[in-house]
Amino acid sequence: MAKIILNKSNYFHNLKLAEEKLGSKDKIAVVLKDNAYGHGLIEVSTMAKEYGITKAVVRTIEEAERIETFFEQILILADTDIHTYSHTFHIAVNSLEDIERLPENTNVHIKVDTGMHRNGISIENLEEAIHGLLRRKLNLTGVFTHFRSADELSCEFFWQRSVFIQAKNLIKSLCEKLFITIPKFHSANSSALFRFKNYEEDFARLGIAQYGYLETNSVFDNPKLKPVMSLWAEKIVTRELKKNQKVGYGGKYLAKENMKVSTYKVGYGDGFLRLNAKDTYFTPKGYQILGKVSMDNLSINCEDDEVCIFDDVRSLAKIHDTITYEITTTLNPNIPKEIR
Repeated sequence: MAKIILNKSNYFHNLKLAEEKLGSKDKIAVVLKDNAYGHGLIEVSTMAKEYGITKAVVRTIEEAERIETFFEQILILADTDIHTYSHTFHIAVNSLEDIERLPENTNVHIKVDTGMHRNGISIENLEEAIHGLLRRKLNLTGVFTHFRSADELSCEFFWQRSVFIQAKNLIKSLCEKLFITIPKFHSANSSALFRFKNYEEDFARLGIAQYGYLETNSVFDNPKLKPVMSLWAEKIVTRELKKNQKVGYGGKYLAKENMKVSTYKVGYGDGFLRLNAKDTYFTPKGYQILGKVSMDNLSINCEDDEVCIFDDVRSLAKIHDTITYEITTTLNPNIPKEIR
């Protein structure tokens, strides 16, 4: 059986770097959507609470309900089907239509479209949105945006920042005129946070960086993060592979000499993305995954009873031509997890 081990020391190290950047752990909101990027919603919430984090960000109300007792404030990014009420929950308003779907007294954060053009309310419609919230008796508790190119060397990051500054000034002016409490403002995700020289907003949304990765261009002064997750698998059987024998589907690996080969209980059915033998992958101890990965198992040139498949997914991300996020979030949520 496969299992995931979460390194608490590494997790705390990453949170500490964010805390030092922000000046306070109170300004960290940990992003735990999609099963905490595959790391385990409850497990990561447990570690975050122990560190002293009070804010979290999730995708759905179901996720929020599971961790309600861990945090003082939970921002729900993509769910307006609100079937329960909690002072802890704050709902992202991504469009004017969302305002009409929410029940009275719901806490809301307006998302401003500053150039991502994926979702959010444009600056031109912010005044209409504020009046809509008042009419529907909704509580404006936050305003935020999302940067589309914070991880790239381009001027777009600064352009979006300037647009959000305009949005913040407009919101503050409207709130003063309408005698509404000025909401909390936040814009930085992981990549954006470490590009700010002085981050003066109310909090930042720390996503992939808390798990030990950052997709930001290496030209920037990126922090020395430590991966939190490692994937392990138990041995099924060991056999001797004779010279010129092949192993696995399609016989893509040919033994150059007599060798010991073991099969382990992990495969693409567990969300470990399929290796097709075109690229060579080595485990942290230098063992090679031989041939194609099967649905429920794979072959490795070792005899260990248990083997670490990865403790850093960056090399796998390169092999699969993707980002670290996809490698971790694809893992089966039912894989058992341990915090060490």
